[in-house]
Amino acid sequence: MDFFKELQDRGLVYQHTNEEALRKRLATGPMTLYCGFDPTADSLHIGSLLPILVLKRFQLAGHIPIALVGGGTGLIGDPSGKASERILNPKEVVEQWAGKIKNQLGHFLDFESKESPAIVANNYDWLGSLQVIEFLRDIGKNFPLGSMLAKDSVEARMNKGISYTEFSYMILQSYDYLKLNEVYGCEMQVGGSDQWGNITAGIELIRRTSVNQAKEMYGLTMPLVTKSDGVKFGKTESGAVWLDAEKTSPYKFYQFWMNTDDQDVIKFLKYFTFLTLDEIAELAEGVEKEPEKRRAQRTLAVEVTKLVHGQDALARAEKISSALFGGGLSNLSAAEVEEGFSEVPSATLDNSEISLVDLLIQAGAVTSKRQAREAIESGAIYINDIRYTDIETSVLKLERLDGKYLVIRRGKKNYYLIKFK
Repeated sequence: MDFFKELQDRGLVYQHTNEEALRKRLATGPMTLYCGFDPTADSLHIGSLLPILVLKRFQLAGHIPIALVGGGTGLIGDPSGKASERILNPKEVVEQWAGKIKNQLGHFLDFESKESPAIVANNYDWLGSLQVIEFLRDIGKNFPLGSMLAKDSVEARMNKGISYTEFSYMILQSYDYLKLNEVYGCEMQVGGSDQWGNITAGIELIRRTSVNQAKEMYGLTMPLVTKSDGVKFGKTESGAVWLDAEKTSPYKFYQFWMNTDDQDVIKFLKYFTFLTLDEIAELAEGVEKEPEKRRAQRTLAVEVTKLVHGQDALARAEKISSALFGGGLSNLSAAEVEEGFSEVPSATLDNSEISLVDLLIQAGAVTSKRQAREAIESGAIYINDIRYTDIETSVLKLERLDGKYLVIRRGKKNYYLIKFK
């Protein structure tokens, strides 16, 4: 298999150094490569998923990936792709986040493989003990100011302002590449397209300082993931889509991929799944001929949710989706109700008698008693999948999900949750 061509065919290669040499090197045996992940939060989000999966693809092809957690660079802040200075987080916070991200990376990469075991490293291990005078003399002197100013990540910030702290990020990331080359024999850095300037700076630093200057170092970037509607990938109305199930539930994660536009779904299948290109081509045909069936979107949601959260979480997400969009709310457990309706308007009530009209007002489904009566009598109100048209219905006699929930639906898509104490 031509692994580099596979990456190209999936649209995963945006920039690279010396394609001919890189192809030959990949074909001659295992290569060690790395990608960095700065701990800017207590979890990675799906913007980090593409580089993680690229590392995984390299490992499956027999190469050795290094996942570098930026415990040191995370204290500085990468200016790449940012319009303004980052807020600097306390050392203890970054250290805690770095530990969580390290654990997340272990979910995707195989650190126990006998053939090509993945490596996880933290750059604070070497950046945290640097002596400033020695660093400036031995490393800083290799960075001409003109070439640093010409890098896209710096040039884009010159008009709006960039501190020396963030300006120095390029030097620290380059030093990471040098250290990983010295310790692990790392020959390539991969990253998003916004990292190209940092990657090439690292290659140049190794060329200037390495004992074996004739050995070629490589760089490769992936494209910026974009959506056809112009909305930033990985963002929803409620915020970022996280890889941590506590921050974005598997159900919401699954629905994010289910809602992929027809114009994006094949590209995302190539990026984020390990389906063969032939399998994806078959799904593309379905998008053209039977888009209403959304087979490609469902396949994407299934594959990525299973990859990130596992088979059990996928089954739960599918069960909740089936209940919400196909009926069957009575089959949901309390945890599934909470997960599936975590973002809908909700209210908590005691067990005192309340009219159906007042229930709709308490839930926020209507704004007045008259509106409530009209909605009930017109057949627009469903409670736990059952339509109610009698305004005299006793709320206390309604059968509750798991003994304590009522799910109200007004019309086709407006949901409200009532929880009884």
